[in-house]
Amino acid sequence: MVCTSDFIDFVCDALSPLGEVRSRKMMGEYVIYVNDKCVVTACDNTAFVKKLPCVADLMADAETGNPYPGAKEAYILDFRDRQKALKVIETLWKDLPFPKSRKK
Repeated sequence: MVCTSDFIDFVCDALSPLGEVRSRKMMGEYVIYVNDKCVVTACDNTAFVKKLPCVADLMADAETGNPYPGAKEAYILDFRDRQKALKVIETLWKDLPFPKSRKK
């Protein structure tokens, strides 16, 4: 099952206090960028974030799962506590690199 546009709009709207938010469709699913860094992978109307040490304490009680077959296990971001979700993305954003520029 692919993500609905309503779900992607909801996630983008929820993350908008952090800056410029955009989504990009990739093979039927989506990645969501905040200020040009990929912070969320959205699959099956579920938002996944990387399992990195910087968010381990914040996500200690979070469910985990695999966004797609063969992917690394990731935390499932729960938007019921929007302030916590924003804190997780803000913390994660600081540790993630900007995408590498492609050579033409």
